This record gives sequence, C-alpha cells and structure tokens, in this order.
Amino acid sequence: MSVAQIFNDQAEACENLGSRFTARVLGALGRAMTPGYAVADTILAWKGDISAVGDSVPLRLAGGMHALVLSARDPKLAAVYPPNAGVSDRELGELLCKALISHREFLLNWIKSPPQTNEISRTAVLIAAGHLLSNRFEMPLRLLELGASAGLNLLWDQVGLVANGAVFGPKNASICLSPEWKGTPPPRGNPRIISRAGVDLNPLNPANSDDRLRLLAYIWPDQPVRLERIRHAFDLAAKTPVNVAQSDAIDWLKCQLSQPNIGAVTLIFHTIAWQYFSKPVQDHGKSVIEKAGQKANMSAPIAWLSMEADGKAPSAALALRLWPGDIHMDLGRADFHGRWIDWRGPNATD
Repeated sequence: MSVAQIFNDQAEACENLGSRFTARVLGALGRAMTPGYAVADTILAWKGDISAVGDSVPLRLAGGMHALVLSARDPKLAAVYPPNAGVSDRELGELLCKALISHREFLLNWIKSPPQTNEISRTAVLIAAGHLLSNRFEMPLRLLELGASAGLNLLWDQVGLVANGAVFGPKNASICLSPEWKGTPPPRGNPRIISRAGVDLNPLNPANSDDRLRLLAYIWPDQPVRLERIRHAFDLAAKTPVNVAQSDAIDWLKCQLSQPNIGAVTLIFHTIAWQYFSKPVQDHGKSVIEKAGQKANMSAPIAWLSMEADGKAPSAALALRLWPGDIHMDLGRADFHGRWIDWRGPNATD
C-alpha cells in the first residue's frame, strides 16, 4: 500500500469519527508525500509500519500541524484552521506544504513520538464500572492504569456522567459527559478512591506547557467540545496531581500487585492501550494479573477492566474480570471517543 493511500485511509477513519477537517488535512498531506520535502522523505523512508495499526505516522504529522497552530508558530496556517471556515482544499494544501518546509525541524522532531490523546470521554466507561464495583463490593477503590499518558483518566471520580437519564458523579462537575447510552444505567454505588497511580513509557505532565500542547494537538481541531474537556481536565489535575511512572507497564504492575491491598478493590484498567503492547508483553501482563487474581480474596478483591479494539466492529469491547472467582463480565461496547456506549453489564435493576 502506498504512503498516500495510508494517509487517505486515516483520513476516512477520522471522517467516520466526526472530524471532516482532519480528514481534509490528511488528504492534503498524503498528496504532499513526494520526494523533495525533508518531512516527506523521512516518512517515505520510515522503518516500520506507518499505518494506524503501526506507528500512526499520518496522525503524528496531523498533530504536528495542529501544534503549529495552537502554539502560534504559523499564523497563516492558523487562519484557515477551525474555528475559521471556508478555506478551499487547494488553499489548505498550499499552506500545509509551506509548513512542511518552513517548520521542517519542528515537524521532524514532533513525529518522532507517538500520538497521545488521554481521551477524557472514555472516563464514562470508568465511571460506570466504578459504580458497579462500589455497589458490588462496598469497598473503596485503588486505581492502577496502564498506558496512562498524563493520568487524566485516573480522575474519573471527579467527572459527571448522564447515562440514559441517570446522573452520576459530583454535582456541578466541570466536566459532565452525556454519551448516547444504549441499555439501562449501571448500578449506583458510592465510589471512593483511596489511591491512584499509572504507568506509561512516555508519561506527560499536565502541568508542563509542552506536554499540554502535545495532548491538545492530538485532539482534532474541529472538535471544540473535546478541546474544552481536556482543558478542564488540566484544571482537575492541578488540584489532584497524579503520579504516572515512566516504566515498562507490566514490570510496574507486577510490583504494584506484589502485596494484597487489604480493605480495597484493586482496579487495573486500560483504555485503547493494550493493543499497542506486543503479543509477548500482553501474554506477560495477562499472566501477572491472573496470578494476582488467584491470590485475591473478599478482603482484597481484584478487578481488571479493559476498553480495547477487538476487530469485531468499529468500536471497543468493554470487558471486566473479577477475583476471587475469576468472574468474566461482558459490559458491552463503546465508541473509541466515547460518543456512545452500549451497556450490557449489570444495571440498577439487577
């Protein structure tokens, strides 16, 4: 498959997820992937898979362009980015090509790192699962997140959720999610977090301006609600700092699970992160969690929640395993960006 086609495939995926503007940007950048631009030459010679199932290089480059706009490095490009409207594909393409030249060093450095979004809308799933666990065990929660990025989703208890008319979370929450909710609401609990920690190979610090720029840049420019949400999440993180360790995820998790946490449910979770682990790492991680689960008891239960692509539909599977007992729960499916949730797990009437 040609590089241009890979850009076009990513453009189609972005349009399907509601970002027509990002689709246009990717289409124009795909047409610019010809020898002669230093950035294009680097991508054309990329060692590895540049597609969405590999290194996601088209999204890296689109994020770099958005970063030029957000950081005011390219006022002319910013003038044709949302909220501005009406620019033709030709004019947009010309400005993007100019940016490839004039911001060559910035973009070459930017695309060295993978996309990181820390999508706040995914916390809707975490809120629902948190209430389910609180209702079931009537114990506080200890949170462990794999692939935590900036740790913003570890603050899910401070986010509101409206699920089919039922309201969860704190009153007057600065972030309140209202996805299209299919099915009945989850059982209501009283989630209380006693500790929260995460791990990432490249953790970002929401208090750092460069890291905030990276997180903002990977949110598509024509989706202002998502941009507003993550800015509110930065404020939450300033009030409740979260420790995200820079480490191999499974080595870190093994250490975290080495001793039982008596009197609390240990909730291990990941949202669109497990799929980026190699098969050996996935197998190791599963083994570590299952071994810890075998030692769990009702004084120190363990829960493993995943929201991950499974190839069955253009959405993520929601799965929960509980110990003791190794109970498997199919919680349903969710849109990758949290626009809708098809909840099939326990509900308020169970």
